Amino acid sequence: MNKRRELVIALGASAIMAPLRSFAQQQAKIWRVGFLSQRHVDLADTDYYFGPFTRGMRELGYVEGKNLVIEWRSAEGKGERLPGLAIELANLKVDIIVGAGAPAVTATQKSGTTIPIVMVGVGDPVGIGLVKSLAHPGGNITGLSNITIDLGPKRLEMLLGVVPRLSRAAVLMNPDSATSHGKALEIIKAAAEKPRVTILPAEARTPQELETAFSMMIREKADALILLLDPFFQQQKNQIVQLAAKHRLPTAAAYGDYVEAGGLMSYGPRLADPFRRAAGYVDKILKGARPGDLPVEQPTKFELVINLKTAKALGLAIPQSLLLRADEVIQ
Repeated sequence: MNKRRELVIALGASAIMAPLRSFAQQQAKIWRVGFLSQRHVDLADTDYYFGPFTRGMRELGYVEGKNLVIEWRSAEGKGERLPGLAIELANLKVDIIVGAGAPAVTATQKSGTTIPIVMVGVGDPVGIGLVKSLAHPGGNITGLSNITIDLGPKRLEMLLGVVPRLSRAAVLMNPDSATSHGKALEIIKAAAEKPRVTILPAEARTPQELETAFSMMIREKADALILLLDPFFQQQKNQIVQLAAKHRLPTAAAYGDYVEAGGLMSYGPRLADPFRRAAGYVDKILKGARPGDLPVEQPTKFELVINLKTAKALGLAIPQSLLLRADEVIQ
């Protein structure tokens, strides 16, 4: 075999092997996803909120221990820990960060990282400055909004139909979510003018402050409570349920698992669903899509959940019209 022929064969073999090597390298890529939450993270797939995310990733071909590593970080209900955890994830040089709730996403944004961020469960991402618009987010953040700030009047309406002679309603807020909760409070106050219901703001960011907030509600003679959506309140849902039962305060919450834990009723999006859909955003970005080009998704379905056992304990009768509208009734 002459040298010219040997060279042609060698070049041909290289041309064949090059894409194979490229494919093998691509197949061997292990993606690193950071996940930041204010509430406790149960790493099991059975976690009410976060389990759907890991299952959604598997459905798209990402398997932990094979081609995926998830760096879980939780502030365990302590919002002041979020900035440090956000910086920690950025320093790990993960490929993407998933932020659960507005405080987590805001902390990640303020860390100054340019790593793509997928937000989940943020009530007003435009209003708090996370994205330029829902249709064209711009920057390095996109994901899913739950637009719950507009649902406060609906929860007030539910309480008016259940609580006799409702004249004073407390609204439980977290000062760490001041921007979104402030807007939600103003919307509720506007809706309360016509039925002449006095709105009593109550703030809490720690378990002890929750105790103090409920004491204030009773001192101010609150007839009912509207519970805003917040990662800390989700973390402390059992404590809130117990305090509401102790002080006999009928409560309308933003999420169904509060009712499953013993709360009276809720109206809002099913919070587990967005975490499953967040996996789709992660997949698109890892495949090259720019976060700023992916529109922010909003929920299309809202669920009404009622706990009849809790209603009976509070001596309340749930109107048949409300029961017929319920997506789930807990006996």
